[in-house]
Amino acid sequence: MGKGPLSGVRVIELAGIGPGPFAAMLLADLGAEVIRVDRAAAVGPGGGFASTDFTNRGKRSIAIDLKSEAGKEVVLRLVEQSDILLEGFRPGVTERLGLGPDDCLARNPKLVYGRMTGWGQEGRLSQSAGHDIGYIAITGTLHAIGRAGGPPQVPMNLLGDFAGGSMYLIVGVLAALLESKISSRGQVVDTAIVDGAAHLSTFIHGFLAGGMWQDERGVNMLDTGAPWYDVYETADGEHMAVGAIEPQFYAEFVRLIGLENEELPAQHERDRWPELRERFAAAFKARTRDEWAEVFLPSDACVAPVLSMKEAAEHPYNTEREVFVEEGGHLQPAPAPRFSRTPAEIEGLPVLPGVNTRDILTDLGFDDAEALIKSGAVAQA
Repeated sequence: MGKGPLSGVRVIELAGIGPGPFAAMLLADLGAEVIRVDRAAAVGPGGGFASTDFTNRGKRSIAIDLKSEAGKEVVLRLVEQSDILLEGFRPGVTERLGLGPDDCLARNPKLVYGRMTGWGQEGRLSQSAGHDIGYIAITGTLHAIGRAGGPPQVPMNLLGDFAGGSMYLIVGVLAALLESKISSRGQVVDTAIVDGAAHLSTFIHGFLAGGMWQDERGVNMLDTGAPWYDVYETADGEHMAVGAIEPQFYAEFVRLIGLENEELPAQHERDRWPELRERFAAAFKARTRDEWAEVFLPSDACVAPVLSMKEAAEHPYNTEREVFVEEGGHLQPAPAPRFSRTPAEIEGLPVLPGVNTRDILTDLGFDDAEALIKSGAVAQA
């Protein structure tokens, strides 16, 4: 069990994909004991992506046949000894398995039952399949990302699945856990990615309501509409990211890019933004990305080189702060955030299905572990 601030908290994760496992990983990074309940059928030789699926780091796995009565009873007995349960199935699936909120809270009234879906537990889309791109599309978030005159640009699956999903699930279950220490009562946390993705855009909705944002792509201050908040190609075909919003930072940017003594349009002279953009673009093309990085870092110009994922792991700032760490021969993002007294840390390699079945049963007081394995209710890898 980890030494982080959640040391002593036990989490059951009903195995899923994407945002659910990531949420459980973050809780494990913070010191929680995470027991991942995999399906018995998933037990196999391992290898492939499973061995580098970092969202399964720091966990233990028990493989269970959830459709068997004996397997269901194992989960419910785990529930009796746990603080949080996370599940990411379509609405109604855990209820049909006999592992829904009512079933689990009957066995442990203090349990925090965290649910992760794309569309929510109710509504006309609740039973539909979906992925990140659809969730951010229907909340208006995807429409806002891209350049003027071009199509929406897909920001991988970070904005919906992990920001709108995982992070809101974590906030929800930790808030409910804190409240349960006062009330001695658990509750259900309904996390929908559409809710989180919409909530993330609250700041932009404030701009829209105040007449400071146009409901179209690439014409606003923070969406590449402004020439001082954009990316520019360098002499070697790489890019620099510019975010010089405040006047003092903008002045520093203009000085360092070498245009301080030239006649330029004013920063907020919107109708002359195309001209200003051309001047910036021409200046950046005069040097390589790494040459510009030497000019701008460190400074208050709010300019940074656009690095690939592999380059980022080797950048001096990231290495001196240990933003990425090596575990099991692979570089991966370090736990975040950081704590002064109870540091978060990576506890072990990605877990494979069923490798800890026997140990978990024994540790939690099951005296019939071998019989359960022999019956097929659980599986030991």
